[in-house]
Amino acid sequence: MSPTHIDHTASACLATREVLDRVGDKWSLLVVFTLRDEPVRFNELKRRIAGISQRMLTLTLRGLERDGLIERTIYPTIPPRVDYALTPLGRSLIDPVTALAEWAQTHTGKINEARQRFDGTSTTTGAMKALLGLSRA
Repeated sequence: MSPTHIDHTASACLATREVLDRVGDKWSLLVVFTLRDEPVRFNELKRRIAGISQRMLTLTLRGLERDGLIERTIYPTIPPRVDYALTPLGRSLIDPVTALAEWAQTHTGKINEARQRFDGTSTTTGAMKALLGLSRA
């Protein structure tokens, strides 16, 4: 789809932002990537995703399930066994997100160089350095 085919109406932009908010948050993509190969139980997800709290994993899973990206299967055992798996919609997210991650890794050096150039020439940064006595003029 070329940029000329993107719907730029307010409602379309809102819908796009809502989707990007879901998939762009701190934990959702990690959950999606963790589920890319096979269904995984809650505690195993928690072990595989370093730093995520039980509450945040629960909220993330609920949001992904609500958006149709994952499905939850409950097995009638004692204690109940619950598996999480990607839906076809969730699976369709893997390729574009992988491409974006690869692009970011490929261009990180150039982005850092651009940031350094900007920070070195920015009048705001220069003024801050002068105020802090970091610049010798």
